[in-house]
Amino acid sequence: MKQRRHLVYLLLAVMAGAGAALCWSGVWSLVDVPPIADGEPATVSIVYHPPLLVITWLLATTAGVLTVLGVAGLRRRYHSATLVGYTP
Repeated sequence: MKQRRHLVYLLLAVMAGAGAALCWSGVWSLVDVPPIADGEPATVSIVYHPPLLVITWLLATTAGVLTVLGVAGLRRRYHSATLVGYTP
């Protein structure tokens, strides 16, 4: 039963990572910047959208935490099963 919980953590981590990637693709946009002085060319700049940036950060952090919980739980479960009869 506990193994299923850790697999759910890993599945949720993949979903959070996909959500972070999807949010990151919409976090920036290009805008035209007019020239400062006469005779200079116009330039293009990148503008970041703060709300999407925060959501991306939170989803990426959540994905990392869930990955650590899932992998640590699976490793702990595996190693405790292999050390059942071990007595030093």
